[in-house]
Amino acid sequence: MPRFADIILPLPMNRYFTYAVPDRLCNMLGTGSRVIVPFGAKKYYTGIVCRVHDTPPSGYETKDIEEVLDPDPILRPIQIRFWEWMAGYCLCSVGDVFKAAVPSGLKLESETRVSITPGMGEEAFDGMSERERQIADFLKSSGNGVTLAALAKGCGVKSIMPAIRPLLEKSVISLTEEVKRKYRPKTETYLKLCIGRRDDTALRELFSSLSGAKKQMSLLVGYLELSGFARPGAEKDVARRTLLEKTGVSPAVLNAMIDKGIFAPFRKEVSRLGDLPSSTEEAHALNPIQTKALEEIRRGFADKGVVLLHGVTSSGKTEIYIHLIEETLRKGKQALFLVPEIALTAQLANRLARVFGNRLGVYHSKFSDNERVEIWNSLLRDGEIRVVLGVRSSIFLPFKELGLVIVDEEHDGSYKQQEPAPRYNARNAAIMLATMFKAKTLLGSATPSVESYYNASTGKYALVALKSRYAGISLPKIEIADTGTLRRKKMMDGEISPRLAEEAKRALDAGGQVILFRNRRGFAPVVECRDCAWVPKCRDCDVSLTYHKRTGQLTCHYCGYSEPMPARCPACGSIHLEGIGAGTEHIEEEAAVKFPGYAISRMDLDTTRSRKAYMEIIEDFEKRRSQILIGTQMVTKGLDFGGVRVVGILGADTMLNFPDFRADERSFQLMEQVAGRAGRQGAQGTVVIQTARPSHPIIEQVARHDYEAMYAMQVAERRAYGYPPFSRLIDVYLKGGDEAVTDRAARLYAARLRGIFGTRVLGPDVPAVSRIQTMFIRKILIKTETTAAISGVKEILRREQETFSATKEFRGISIYYDVDPM
Repeated sequence: MPRFADIILPLPMNRYFTYAVPDRLCNMLGTGSRVIVPFGAKKYYTGIVCRVHDTPPSGYETKDIEEVLDPDPILRPIQIRFWEWMAGYCLCSVGDVFKAAVPSGLKLESETRVSITPGMGEEAFDGMSERERQIADFLKSSGNGVTLAALAKGCGVKSIMPAIRPLLEKSVISLTEEVKRKYRPKTETYLKLCIGRRDDTALRELFSSLSGAKKQMSLLVGYLELSGFARPGAEKDVARRTLLEKTGVSPAVLNAMIDKGIFAPFRKEVSRLGDLPSSTEEAHALNPIQTKALEEIRRGFADKGVVLLHGVTSSGKTEIYIHLIEETLRKGKQALFLVPEIALTAQLANRLARVFGNRLGVYHSKFSDNERVEIWNSLLRDGEIRVVLGVRSSIFLPFKELGLVIVDEEHDGSYKQQEPAPRYNARNAAIMLATMFKAKTLLGSATPSVESYYNASTGKYALVALKSRYAGISLPKIEIADTGTLRRKKMMDGEISPRLAEEAKRALDAGGQVILFRNRRGFAPVVECRDCAWVPKCRDCDVSLTYHKRTGQLTCHYCGYSEPMPARCPACGSIHLEGIGAGTEHIEEEAAVKFPGYAISRMDLDTTRSRKAYMEIIEDFEKRRSQILIGTQMVTKGLDFGGVRVVGILGADTMLNFPDFRADERSFQLMEQVAGRAGRQGAQGTVVIQTARPSHPIIEQVARHDYEAMYAMQVAERRAYGYPPFSRLIDVYLKGGDEAVTDRAARLYAARLRGIFGTRVLGPDVPAVSRIQTMFIRKILIKTETTAAISGVKEILRREQETFSATKEFRGISIYYDVDPM
């Protein structure tokens, strides 16, 4: 009987694709198997099998699966269920989830290659234009053909397809599709001693024959020590590199021994991840307050399954997490520890590795593709890894027996995927993942999101509080610097107020450290001509360019476009171009003047593009090689530095003035979190908040460390205006290349939705950034009651989109959704 498989392809299409299973592959295929399938005329994609059956599809003839890539599936059935849930929840395709979930190293697709058609005689090249001859000569010199991108680069042609079309029509060149295999296991040369382990006679003879060759003897002795040759049960393979490093002998000597047949080299697959230290210590004993909290968490797990741990900064939440992970591992289960920022994993990995050793795996985007594939495979093959520390993408790993999910800093906006689809919140998705595994979820934060705290307050989650810092250390003292008054009185020179400068100088001179928080990178967010008010704008986006002084570039933080800073205004020729506002680069320059002699580090997106870079910044500050750390919100999140005595919060008003109903909540969270970096060990820390609005309720609440007052104010406002947690929000975006068509499509689509949902539909509106990468954007907001069946709402939206997109005028308009936007 013919067999068929429904395949998930990494494409934004709301359907599975059915392929025929050739007889030769029937016994190799299962749910979660990775296969290569043809798609369209010439393309090939990696697909994932989600179902094998014997029902042929109607309406079209199936193509065959070309190849099964792995002896075993790379996904478990529960992961596919999770993908399907996420696609339904986020109103996207399962193919979108596939693209986000699986490391690129496990996704293959075809690559077009160009080559001279075999058997083509020289006469075929007669009469060619100069450009055609250039392309043909380049291909002849390239041998087996090149990719389209390499051909365009090699010939200096921007649009390569029009250039090669005449050669294709003459059959001088041909195109082929070649499947790219991205992941390759790493191998290393190992050595084997060419005598048996129990052959004492042969070993004595070997020693005797090398008695006059000291360096070769050194290699032999070194090998015997490293390999455990004479210790039954302790034998291990020895890497060539390790043996040479241990003995200090040259490779030439080792090669001579290989030529004599003493050693035999062989290749062995090795991990790219490196070895974490073996566990060297047990979890620290908890104090009475932590012990009480741990007991309450256990009771909460028994009752609710999801617990919110509201613990002030430096209250010892991480030690509680470690105890819970230990309990989970003792039950034979796995644990997932989510953090919002890659920067946090460096410190946490060292802390967790001291307890869990090689049972710990770290997973985030700063690892190479191959490294992420190896973490994936370790979990898939039940390897050593039992605890994963990672960022939001870690929820997609192929866990088998997940028992505990910890979401640290659960309030953080970095858990929300913004672009591209799926636009998921890893906190919410982690709760669903844990539910599928019948596992427990612990949400931890010093400043919980209003939604999570509301769920805990109303009994949906269990609530556990840690109100005091570990070891009785006091919360930092908050001081307010009124920058409005200071500037009016001309008492403030630059961005660092006199009070902050005084406190920072005192702390630095006493051997302490200082953190300066400014939530904008670059040198100046806006550049303006003082004479004609010209402002440089991105050519592709509706935003001003940010000036980066170190590189001398004006850069768009949306699409990456950059151009040199002009010496003169292009509009009027004036030389009076000046920056407005101050980013982290500007603060770094000012701090160097105000605090001479102290080493400064800066931590923002520009300085942490590699894993090594951010680890070096953290290590330098941790070991006090730098005394001042300047950064964006990266510095607010869970970093633990014992020497910080003063924290300065610059530009608090920028956060408070953001046009969003969550602006006050986010401002409180950011300021309270960065304040929590001060005085974590020893004397009480000091925080200076610089604001022109010192009487703003949020500023006063941060000054009192009064989360409950902030929560009460926000809940009252949201109840009055119908915002979450008292409603559900869905943002509907329309994007197109023609502004008039996009505008018309948005108005008509909003009218259609209003005909169904009535006053729950708001808009369309022009968003603050209305053009990104040459595409115009319009937004519609749908507010639904929390009691409404969200699945029914989503089904209506899917149906309406299909009908609307079929209209000829609007086929070029893309429509996408952001469910529960942040």
